[in-house]
Amino acid sequence: MIETLNHLPRPSASTDQLAEAFSDLAPALTARQAAVESARCLYCYDAPCINACPSEIDIPSFIHRISDENLQGAAERILSANILGGSCARVCPTEILCQQACVRNNAQECAPVLIGQLQRYALDNAGFTEHPFTRSPGTGKRIAVVGAGPAGLSCAHRLALHGHEVVIFEAQDKAGGLNEYGIARYKLADDYAQREVQFLLSVGGIEIRHGQRLGANLALGELREQFDAVFLGLGLNAVRQLGLADEHAPGLLAATDYIRELRQSDDLSQLPLAPRCLVIGAGNTAIDMAVQMSRLGAHDVNLVYRRGAADMGATDHEQAIAKADQVRLHTWARPETVLLDERGQVRGMRLARTTLREGRLVDTGESFELAADAIFKAIGQGFDAASLGDPTAAQLARDGERIRVDAQLRTSLPGVYAGGDCTTLGQDLTVQAVQHGKLAAEAIHAQLMLNVEAA
Repeated sequence: MIETLNHLPRPSASTDQLAEAFSDLAPALTARQAAVESARCLYCYDAPCINACPSEIDIPSFIHRISDENLQGAAERILSANILGGSCARVCPTEILCQQACVRNNAQECAPVLIGQLQRYALDNAGFTEHPFTRSPGTGKRIAVVGAGPAGLSCAHRLALHGHEVVIFEAQDKAGGLNEYGIARYKLADDYAQREVQFLLSVGGIEIRHGQRLGANLALGELREQFDAVFLGLGLNAVRQLGLADEHAPGLLAATDYIRELRQSDDLSQLPLAPRCLVIGAGNTAIDMAVQMSRLGAHDVNLVYRRGAADMGATDHEQAIAKADQVRLHTWARPETVLLDERGQVRGMRLARTTLREGRLVDTGESFELAADAIFKAIGQGFDAASLGDPTAAQLARDGERIRVDAQLRTSLPGVYAGGDCTTLGQDLTVQAVQHGKLAAEAIHAQLMLNVEAA
């Protein structure tokens, strides 16, 4: 349990009511709906939806297979490009990626093809009795993957397909990374993240060692000595701070900490509930936090952002979810002071009004207060520099706080690759991390095989 919130009440809703509140955000398509929707695809020769997909899934091809009732073929086409296609179908912002690029996305057509929901339909109904891909003969090469998040899992799977042996070193008790610990429960329901991990591992050749944290009980220098190559899929684990006094008072914590607790809870009725909830931030994590607190039973949920709605990191789709769950969005407001009660616990926050002046964000001189039983920070996550604390890791070139990589995901250290949110390459999206892992695996495989030929 999160100790800083122990003084708060628990949800009054029944277990059944809470289960309903956290059921699937988007109900799965029926067979009839999938048939009708797949028939809308024009199977474009130069499909813009493929170019808009970070993992380069052949979208017209898998949709055509759905239309032909070949669900296994559709699923295999998806998984060959994105082995975590099931979770990506649920959490990927398709409304600003493939579906935005769909040629039917115009005023005359009314709506794009529902690519994400068709992808989910194919994977949920393929009915595989065994892993659809077969490993190549063993190469005798061993690769270390640090981090069992989307990037690390994707990299490990592709390397295993090529016949390499892979050991994943993971700090947490479960594999999955963001999918397991950081996504709203109603987006990945019914323990889907773990079921997808088990499916991925069934290809063989992958071992996961838990409780292994780079910079603590794991050193990059030792990994380079023991393995033929290393992939770093470290993610962003450091919580950004507001820089205010009383930031660590009871009732104020990172949104990611609460979401992690919520996702791992077997009994939502035992979670601390903030009847009056304040979330600071404007990205998808902020939306996830606010909506989940509302669904737990909070009657007053406010989300605060220092700029305007047009600058919010959360998509229009995510903002619409928040508004549908009675979350109030306050823009042009900056956290100024944490307000405490006589017991030293959070009772609210004073916020300064902001505006743009000559292109710079400044205070207007006005302020207002919002009451809150708890305040959740969702202002972004940073790279945990402690993970690169050993002498070898400290040599990695960085762009700001993140690891510098080239187009083949190679770091400045020979034999060491990196991908996902710990790099500056691409967008901080699950689907992008999957693509990084896949591309890094191909680069690692090519280099290792080149070395074999040279020998």
